[in-house]
Amino acid sequence: MMLQKLVEFADRNRSNTPPSMYQKTRVRWIIDLDNRGNLVGKGLVPTSGGATKGKDRGQEMLMPHVNRSSKIKPKLLADDARYVLGVGDDPKTPQRHQAFCDLIDSCARETGEQSVKAVHAFLTNYPDKAALLPADAEESDILTFRVEGLLPVELASVREFWESYTLEGGAVMQCLICGKRRPVEERLPLKIKGLPGGQTSGVTLISANQDAFESYNLHASLVAPTCRTCAEAFTNSINEMLRSENQKLIVGPTAFVFWTREETGFDPALLLSKPDESDVKQLLESFRTGIFAEASVEPTSFYALSLSASGGRAVVRDWLHTTIPRAQSNLARWFTLQRLLDSSGKPEKPLSVYPLAASLYQRASDQMVANVPRVLVRCALYGDALPDWMLAQAILRNRAEQKVTRPRAALVKIALLSQITNQKEGYMEKLDITCESPGYLCGRLLAELEVAQIAAVNPKSTLVDRYYGAASSAPATVFGNLFRTNRAHMNTLNRDKPNVYHRIEQNLQQILSHLKEFPRTLTLKEQAMFALGYYHQKVHRWAKEESEINNAEEEN
Repeated sequence: MMLQKLVEFADRNRSNTPPSMYQKTRVRWIIDLDNRGNLVGKGLVPTSGGATKGKDRGQEMLMPHVNRSSKIKPKLLADDARYVLGVGDDPKTPQRHQAFCDLIDSCARETGEQSVKAVHAFLTNYPDKAALLPADAEESDILTFRVEGLLPVELASVREFWESYTLEGGAVMQCLICGKRRPVEERLPLKIKGLPGGQTSGVTLISANQDAFESYNLHASLVAPTCRTCAEAFTNSINEMLRSENQKLIVGPTAFVFWTREETGFDPALLLSKPDESDVKQLLESFRTGIFAEASVEPTSFYALSLSASGGRAVVRDWLHTTIPRAQSNLARWFTLQRLLDSSGKPEKPLSVYPLAASLYQRASDQMVANVPRVLVRCALYGDALPDWMLAQAILRNRAEQKVTRPRAALVKIALLSQITNQKEGYMEKLDITCESPGYLCGRLLAELEVAQIAAVNPKSTLVDRYYGAASSAPATVFGNLFRTNRAHMNTLNRDKPNVYHRIEQNLQQILSHLKEFPRTLTLKEQAMFALGYYHQKVHRWAKEESEINNAEEEN
């Protein structure tokens, strides 16, 4: 199903599909020749490409491609300096250059193209080809040829020759994608490029090299037999979407690509990577008014593929198949679940997937695992509930950092509410003084005790920095000691800042009136409620706290 839909996408976008066995490649140098194979002008012309990691790798162009590891396999008319000019001290370099020359000779004889003959004449007759390269060039630089202003690699006859030349002539089997009996590829002809953590040369989607993965005497890519046409189609589809900002989302080690059966303008990638407040507001309004209701029997299908890299292989993490109205509805639910109000009572800016995933780690750049963004995106697009293990990881991060950040509070809220159906609108978006959850009340209580400490003595580190972990898991063990310390803080406030004292005292009494006793331990869900209670109480106090303290100081 997944590969078939990728092939369908390639068929729909055939105008953007490269010729067979061609891939976009950065070419740094062009060798200019005339029809007889003589150099024109300086001979070697640099291209103007974008810099990559501080080095200009050249202009991106469609060039012949072939997979190779340690074997000598030349690429037609465009390759690195070792193959094209015989540059380098590697003992295999003369063999590489000879193979490159022999390939062009075969192409010239079969196609009869004068421009290809000119290239072969240059390679045969020019005495010191290595001297063409300037001092700043490298062996890995890609070179190609231009004859009388024409690039031979762009000729239709040359492309046909290269397609025929690269056919392996493998076993004839039934292709698992198109279902036709055709020669299948022992190794996929193209690789996926752009996956985070993958090899720079690319990764392959179908490959087996261990007995545990092989059966029926099939190995390499034959474990899932695929014909050349289908293999190129699904690989080119993935590569095209990975190059498009509107169709990809990269979060840590995981890459997502999105597409639809027909072009509709639906763009979930930007909503998940850089959500705009106006776009999210429009999405939520459409959801409330029922615009997403499916009017047709067969609405347009929506697909999402999640990939990560493992060495030279691509790992399929998830595959989603739904419809656009359902995906839109689930996205509206996603932004509703994460919504929290700020101290002024207005919704906070919507969060992308990355800060939510990164909130679970101390160093997200090198600690994040692929399963975390996968689960978050599945919740956003498919409507799944976040699992308890993610909630537990958020709780442990709160305890490790001794605080509740806004992304983590939103993640906790999503995890709790995604497991509940038919919750009332606006639930847990702001402080709820009617909530009688013991965990929620204890979280509110800790936030208020912290406010009292800050107002009274303004310490460098507050009681939360020391007691959050214990208070959020075993309240009975610490709140007695916290209240004894609070008496001194309240006495100071009563003497120096009576207005602040009365407000905090009122809040403490309101919270304690709902709390019958301090629980000995809190369950995972109650620890999550503790985090929300602490966050809500603190946000509720932020705006008033500063004005009250300042007013009290002015009065005194």
